[in-house]
Amino acid sequence: MRPTSSSAAGRARLPFHCAAAEGRARRCCCTATRSRPVADIVAGKDRFLADAGDRGLDVELIARPAARSLVEAAQLLGIAPADIVKSLVVKHKDGTFLFALIPGDRQISWPKLRALIGVNKLSMPAADVAFEATGYQRGTITPLGSTTAWPVYADAAITGRRISMGAGEHGYSAFVDSDALIKALDATVADISDPE
Repeated sequence: MRPTSSSAAGRARLPFHCAAAEGRARRCCCTATRSRPVADIVAGKDRFLADAGDRGLDVELIARPAARSLVEAAQLLGIAPADIVKSLVVKHKDGTFLFALIPGDRQISWPKLRALIGVNKLSMPAADVAFEATGYQRGTITPLGSTTAWPVYADAAITGRRISMGAGEHGYSAFVDSDALIKALDATVADISDPE
């Protein structure tokens, strides 16, 4: 799945809403521009696209049916499970949060992440707490467009590839270059996962 090509001049003139974001197309590839703050945008995929546009990040939004498993989602998207990146919300003992970007075929390594951050306790919050922290429901979470800009930690295994990730809304996935995403998010890259 390749993004449609567009010139830098064409991207600069793109309106905020793209056809896929408005439900008129299955795919779009855009660097969006917008005139209102991310916090004022209600729809998850619109917040996602707005933040990506602000960061100059090219993303491809794909409408897709619901999947019952990671393997099924990968099959629907025509990619390997390792190319689906899970955006996990992690809670510090002090009540703050962070995002951990983990390949789909791996799991978060709590000892590695705790050692990297220098804390003794981290946990996965309940779904309602993750929603309050990000503005996104489980299964749609992404650092892009989050209602709060928490620090991002990316597992080293996601680098150097084109990945799929949540796009802020059920029924959509986004494709993005992982290295461009890491740079745009100013993410810390480290070995923070283990095989499942």
